[in-house]
Formats: sequence, structure tokens, C-alpha cells
Amino acid sequence: MRILIATAGSRGDVAPFTGLGVRLRAAGHQVAVATHDTFAESVRAAGLEFRPLPVDPRAELASAEGRRLLRAGSGPGAVLQLLRLGRRFMPALGDGIADATALGTDLLLTTSTTSALGQVAAEAAGIPSIGLYLQPLAPTREFAPAVTGTRSLGRSGNLLAGHAVQAATDQLFVPAVRGLRRRLGLPPLGIARARRNHPVLHGFSPLVVPRPADWRPRLEVAGYWWPADRPDWQPPARLLDFLATGPPPVFVGFGSLVVPDAERLTATVLAAARAARVRLLLQSGWSGLAAEDSDSVLTVGDTPHDWLFPRTAAVVHHAGAGTTAAALRSGTPAVPVPAQLDAPFWSARLARLGVSPGPVPLRGLTPARLATSLRLTLDDPRYRTRARAVATALAAEDGAAKVLAAVERVSANS
Repeated sequence: MRILIATAGSRGDVAPFTGLGVRLRAAGHQVAVATHDTFAESVRAAGLEFRPLPVDPRAELASAEGRRLLRAGSGPGAVLQLLRLGRRFMPALGDGIADATALGTDLLLTTSTTSALGQVAAEAAGIPSIGLYLQPLAPTREFAPAVTGTRSLGRSGNLLAGHAVQAATDQLFVPAVRGLRRRLGLPPLGIARARRNHPVLHGFSPLVVPRPADWRPRLEVAGYWWPADRPDWQPPARLLDFLATGPPPVFVGFGSLVVPDAERLTATVLAAARAARVRLLLQSGWSGLAAEDSDSVLTVGDTPHDWLFPRTAAVVHHAGAGTTAAALRSGTPAVPVPAQLDAPFWSARLARLGVSPGPVPLRGLTPARLATSLRLTLDDPRYRTRARAVATALAAEDGAAKVLAAVERVSANS
């Protein structure tokens, strides 16, 4: 079966699907990934076909609209700013998904950022589609909407808020969906109606987010999908030397988060490390963290988290879905520094699991607050003990197997 995975967003929205694609290919399927040009190399390195989608996500996040999204953080204001940021490039993204599908596809796998448009492309091509989501986005009574960053509003309040956020988020796609349906010669059909019976598998562990009891049928929690291995990657000598010449360092990296003042953020982190008396591994990422190398500080570029995190004392990160998963997989305690959208949700989950003392939000980040959280994380052995127990449990799960089973059911009915 010719399978196309269409995903859009940051590295964390792409990396899990490289590993999933490898599993699908090993099962005998032809697999292509449609995403942004900036991720072409990682897709091809996994042995998968790359099909381009428009938009440079880093440039969008660095734009004036992207900076306003960062300032909005989470909650209704962030959802509104997301609408403003995304609406202008959604038509081009829809055209890109349709064009990628037309290159030869028997099954389309879509993510939360491509599902509304991907369902249109799949309908036009006469093929089935399955959603693969990294966040729990369907309304539920059991927790407040993940992208709002709010605490529980009570069972009724959570459900009402979930429907409100879903309706607002749909508005991000409505003009592009209408235009794409016209272009492809399809009759009008609303996003909510198209979603009604669409199957969705969620790429996180039920240990982290159990499946809500009030979700509709065909919404399932599969387990994590891990990025593809990089067999040709070797750690640079300077990194091996740094790790060997002292106690395990604290990792600090904010992944695909684009910040307006990288120097100020770096200075805050360095001051916190000095106050907490820890060695530091800075990962530059899209945040642009960088410091002069020394016996206590090393700046690194893109480094596989599954190799690096187990060699650290703690992981300070932006609480994106992908980095949260990688930290849990490593058995290393975490200090989340949430900034926007679903990051507060994942931060709260880390605290609930007992692998973190709680978040230090980026908006209120100071050297003193970060240093205090670091010392609490490192001095209380319960966080590391619990982190190792969670990692052991995750190692026994196989989220990709549930996707394979769903694909085989589609193949059998084709």
C-alpha cells in the first residue's frame, strides 16, 4: 500500500512520523512524508520518500505574528493569535497536501495541523484517511482543552470549553477547506461534519494521558511514536569529552521555540546554573541558545535526545509534546519551562506523573526560580526514581503497532 503521511509544524510535529514511517515500510508498505523543506533531510535519512509542503515554520514563528503568539502564551488569546498566524498560509498548505496526495497515494495519514485539509484531499482522490494526533484535542469532561493551558473548569466547564476551542480552531481552516473543495470539484461539507466519524489514533502513552471515557468511538490512544534511529550519527569528540570530565550536566533546550531575545534567555539560564552549582549542556535549537564553552558549559546543535538525555542529570525544556515524550523515555527528571499553547498541559502531566516538581513558566523565568527548581529536582531522589519507573513502563508499550493494525484493517477492506 502506498501511504502518505502529511504533517506540518515544527520538528516535534515531524520527527515521530519518521520512526512510524520506518515501521510501516518494514511491514511492506511504500511510505512518503509530505512536510516542509526544512525537514527533507531527516525524512530522507530515514529512508522515506519526501514530498514538499509550502511554508517555512521557523520563519513564521519568527515573524511579527509569531512573536505575538509567544506573548499570548496559552488560553483564548493564544487560540485567537494562532488563527491570525495560520489563516494566511492555510490555502497554500491545502494545495500542497492535495498535490502531494496526487503523486500516488492509497492511504493518507494526517496530523492535527493537516487533518481538515487532508480529509478533503483524500475525498477527492477516493482514498481513506486516518488521523494521527500528538495532542488530545477532542472535547472531554475529564480535563480542560490542552491548548488553553488552564486548570480543570469542572466536568461541564471542561466539555463546554473543549467545544468552544474546537469551534474556534476550525475557523483557522474554514476558508482554506472551502477553497480546496471548490478547486477539487467537491460539494460543500463542514469541518465538524467531516470529523464526525473520522478515525484518530493519538501518539502518546495512556500512562501519561488515559483515554477519556466520554470520547466518541474511533478516537484511540495508541502510545508514543518515536523518531527514527540515526545509525550513522556519532557524538562529536567535544561532547564526549565534556560528559567524561565531570558529573552529569543539566540539559537546557527549548526546541522549536523561537524567542525574541536569545542572549537574555541564555544569560538567565547561565546564571541559574551557577546558582544551582550544576554543569550545563545548552542545545541551541530555534531559540538560539549559545555560550562560550568551558569546563562547566557546552553548547551543542542537533543531537538525538534518546542518546543524550539518559546521560544528563535533568532536562530543562519547553514542554512541547515531542521533547516531553523524549524526556519521559529517557528516565530523566524534568524541569518544564512552558511558553505557549499545549506546553502548560504537558508540564502539568509531568508533575502529576511525579517526574518533575512543576513548571517554571517562561514568562516568569528568573535565575532564582530556575535554580530553585533545579536544586529541588536534583536533591530529591524521588523524581529520578519515578522517572525511571515511567521510562520502564513506556519501554513496554508499542504505539506504532496500533497504527500498523489500523492500516492493515484499511488494507484488508480496500
